[in-house]
Amino acid sequence: MTPPRQDTPQLQDAIADAISTATRGAGRVNILVAGKTGVGKSTLINAVFRGDLARTGAGKPVTQTTQEFSRPGHPLTIIDTRGLEVGDYARSRQQLADLIRERAAAEDQDRHLHVAWLCIQDSSHRVEDAEVELSALLADAGIPVIGVLTKARKNSPFLEQARALLPRARQMVAVRALPEHIEELGADLPPMGLDALIEATARYIPESQQRAYANALSTRNLKALEVKKKRAEIEVNVAAGLAASAAAAPIPFSDAVALVPIQVGMIAKIGITFGMELNTAAISTLVTSSLGASAATLVGRSVVSSLLKFIPGAGSAVGGTIAATTAGAITKLLGNAYIAVLYDFCQKHPGQDLDIPMITQALKQRLKP
Repeated sequence: MTPPRQDTPQLQDAIADAISTATRGAGRVNILVAGKTGVGKSTLINAVFRGDLARTGAGKPVTQTTQEFSRPGHPLTIIDTRGLEVGDYARSRQQLADLIRERAAAEDQDRHLHVAWLCIQDSSHRVEDAEVELSALLADAGIPVIGVLTKARKNSPFLEQARALLPRARQMVAVRALPEHIEELGADLPPMGLDALIEATARYIPESQQRAYANALSTRNLKALEVKKKRAEIEVNVAAGLAASAAAAPIPFSDAVALVPIQVGMIAKIGITFGMELNTAAISTLVTSSLGASAATLVGRSVVSSLLKFIPGAGSAVGGTIAATTAGAITKLLGNAYIAVLYDFCQKHPGQDLDIPMITQALKQRLKP
């Protein structure tokens, strides 16, 4: 067998471009969170998303009654709309309308408002006129509205009433973001409804923002893990198709490095989906740690040799060429192995940052000949 070619400047540039494209292409998801003071918006945000976003500071003022929460490397912006108290809403309504209109008119989809959470405390047992009006204002602008009953009890009797009072909301979800101690029962009520809210929100996020949404979710929640896995599997299927197309004319085994940028981009996108910071240097570290310091020799040596044994009838490729079906199958096996390692890590370490050395070792074990 001809030895695999070593790195070339052109290939290194292609690898760097694949990583940069994966990082830039994650997009940004923007969620407007509205509700009265004290309904538990910050607690809810920090329960659903990674990084305790609502505790990173006071937020950036957008209007007199609106703040924007974001941070570098995190593809999520929370727009916190206050002023829904009866006395404040009349003067803040125009500012809200202007904000919604300005975002909707932006050519860059990363500026749009993709979903709105309208938060109402379950125990209030009432929906204010301002909340009904804001729901209609958002819906008229094409922004999906999810009504969220916060600090809720199981089987809340207010849920159906709230649905009737907010007909423009796409869905109503009852949520308790933190455990609650009930003195009279002498018991603690666990969190509830977060998975339902995560799933409902995923339903309305545009396709181009789905990777950003998956990245932003905290792995403390089971549904978040399912969203990440589903998105990562889409990335694998796309990469497998690209790899098969690249090898549509069978390529010499020694030239299999031509597939590396595709596989590097796939690994980068999977890492982003599972919560890596959107930083090119961080993603490069993830890729080179997982796939080897010299990514260009990856396909020609360790991975192809390890994965060919899983593909019936593909062993002969070692002495000759890699066909389209084999290239696609190798890429899919690599991607699925990486998803399995990340999923397992997140299950065992909920809410924690990805541990690259631990993940690297687990992947090597999984791909061991």
